[in-house]
Order: sequence, then structure tokens, then C-alpha cells
Amino acid sequence: MAHPAAAPLVIQGGTVIDPVGCREFKADVTIDGGIICAVGRVPDGFRDARRIDATGLMVCPGLVDLSARLREPGYEYKATLESELAAAVAGGVTSLACPPDTDPPLDEPGLVEMLKYRAQTLALSRVYPIGALTQGLGGERITEMAELTEAGCVAFSQADHPVTDTRVLMRTMQYAASFDFPVWLRPQDPFLARGGVAHSGEVATRLGLSGIPVCAETIAIDTLVTLARLTGARLHLCRLSSAHAVEQVRAARASGLDITCDVAIHHVHLCDIDIGYFDSHSHLVPPLRSVRDRDALRAALADGTIDAVCSDHTPVDEDAKQLPFGESEAGATGLELLLPLTLKWAAEHSVDRPTALARITCDPARILGLPAGRIEAGATADLCLFDPLEDWVVGPRTLVSQGKNTPFSGLPMSGRVRHTIVGGEPVFSRAG
Repeated sequence: MAHPAAAPLVIQGGTVIDPVGCREFKADVTIDGGIICAVGRVPDGFRDARRIDATGLMVCPGLVDLSARLREPGYEYKATLESELAAAVAGGVTSLACPPDTDPPLDEPGLVEMLKYRAQTLALSRVYPIGALTQGLGGERITEMAELTEAGCVAFSQADHPVTDTRVLMRTMQYAASFDFPVWLRPQDPFLARGGVAHSGEVATRLGLSGIPVCAETIAIDTLVTLARLTGARLHLCRLSSAHAVEQVRAARASGLDITCDVAIHHVHLCDIDIGYFDSHSHLVPPLRSVRDRDALRAALADGTIDAVCSDHTPVDEDAKQLPFGESEAGATGLELLLPLTLKWAAEHSVDRPTALARITCDPARILGLPAGRIEAGATADLCLFDPLEDWVVGPRTLVSQGKNTPFSGLPMSGRVRHTIVGGEPVFSRAG
């Protein structure tokens, strides 16, 4: 059984960051039976409890990641469940949602149950599968969403596979709405984006790369918002990439539509200029867009228009990356970079730590419908302890993930996880 009720544990001398209450303060955290029983004075009777010295460390809720590909089943040559869940806890991620684009896709209850069982056996990060919206992600026939939900799916998505038939899309959203199943879709018109590998703009033109225009995203958002309003489906827009998309979300909310959205951490920091001289590590989906788009995403994340930031963790084997840009496989590793890159954005954008950490803890937990991302008495003891001042350099030797593909390779980071606790049990520790 995963995450059994753990023995008593006291985390001493740390600075607690409460993203829900938007505050940080020095306090001890006492845990018993996998539950936080006190934040502050240690109750009587914990004299013999295990202890972690958190002096100089920040103690926050475990990170909640809305998109992490674990590559099982089907792509074990890129990464394994064991390697990527080890990377998750090394990055302080205690809960994650995995997209359905495995091989075969997560469109059968048996596959979902197998994935959940494997993850529970490893007893590392908690895994929440996203079920396929259509059978085989083919965009034609609706999956048995009710059965998939019973098997453990928390939402339904097409990952990066389109539903080209708008009538099918409408019917899937109607079906999902009738059971209040969340629908997570990445907005991209497949015809406008067909064959594209980079943002349509000056950089792509100069490099001779086929482009994906911003309107491929915005036209798709118009369609999805219209259908969400028509069907009453609970819509979550995945991986926004443009300034115009941010404005569309603001307008939809202003009109009364209950809609949520996220952005990948890479798009918070990078733009199409970072492709440089055909750097395939910057080949991402959606593509890195203009400086203006990046800055709009950063601001929208700060003001809450964008609800959450995710790692969009996509480990790719080296052979698939060491190809010409247009032929290389898109994706970057991100589980272990989510925390330091979020702290970097917060420092650069003058966002206070509790607000910044809310975007990777309680806010994504709310989207997932989980009682996670909290640090208070009675909450599940999923915690991340990190040193905000520790400097380290991203590279193959410093990443636990089997995927070493990242545009941040060789760059310095500040902030590193020292301990990760899941269900009151330390599942990762790094020496200072």
C-alpha cells in the first residue's frame, strides 16, 4: 500500500510558506499518521518523534503539477515511471497529472488502473491520470468517461491530438458536462498549425522554419469557449502561449464563463529568440512565441488570469533531440525545474513567494479538485522543504529524470529541494 500512515515527524526551525493564506512565518510543523496535526508549537507527546532540522529552509506544500508525461506505458525507452517519479520528488512535486498520450492511450479503465497501481507501488509522488477524451485519441468516438473516472481519471483530454470534427467535440463536451467531468484541451487549430515547428515571425523566417501563427491558438480558443458556453462543460485551457489568448480568457471570464487555464514554465521565461541557431532543446509544443507574448504570460500569471504554471514535463531520448530542429521531437524535461524557475519568475516580476508558490500548489490543486496544496492542521502531510539560496547548474548530472533535454542546460538556478515528504513520509532527501 502506498504512503502508509507514517510515524510521527517534527519539522523544526523552518520558515513556513502558506500559499492559501498568502503569508510566511517561522514555525515547527508536526505530523502524525500522514496528517499535519500542528503548525506552530509542537504538541505534548512528540518528544520521541523523528525530526528534520529545517533551519534556513522554506517549508511549503508539496508542488502540484498539471502536466507531466511519465512515458509509461509504451515509451519506456524515453523514460520510466520509476525514473520520472523519482525526478518528481527530487523537484518537490508530490502530486501530478499525466496526459493520456501514452501507447496505448489512456482510453481503457484497465490501463488507468494499471498505471495507478504501478505508481502506488513505487510510493513516491501521487499520480492522477487524465483520461482520453476520444478512443485512441482519434477524435472520432467518445470514450467511456464514467468508467474511466471510476478507474481513477480526474479529467479528460486529447493531449496534443486534435478533434477536427467540431460536432464530435461538441458532443464530447455535452457528455462531459452531463456528469460534470472536467475537459482539458490545448487550443490549436490543426490545419493552421499543420507542418509548423516554430512561432510564425521574424525568427522562423530568418531560420527558414515553418511557422505556427498565433491565430491557430486564438481561433481554437474562440471555438472552445463558444462550445463551453453552449454545453456547460467545465473547460480548462492547457498551455497558453500568446498575449491574445490571455485577453480571450479575460473576456470569457468577464462574460461569466467559468474557465481555467495554465502555462508551461518554459513559456514564462523563453521566447522564439531562444531558438538561437536551431537549438532543438527549444523545440516545444506549443512553440515559443514573441517577447511580447512571453511578457504577457508572465504578467497574467502574476495577476491570476493564468491560474497555474506546470512543468509540461516531456522527457525525450537523445537520439530524437539530436536532429535538425524541424525533425527533432518536441518537448523538454521540467519536473525538477518547476520550483527554481517559478522562484526566478517571482523574483524578476516582484511577486511575493506565497503568491508565486500558490501557482504551483493550491491553485493547480483547485483545478484538479484535490485537497492538496495546503499547510495547516488537518491537511495531508505532502510537503516540500527547499533552500531558496542554494545555487546549482542544470545539467545531465544534476537532473534525476531520464530525460536530460532542456533549453536551460548549463544555466545557473537558485533554489533547490532538500526534502520531499508524501503522506508524512520522507521520500526524498538531498544533503546540503
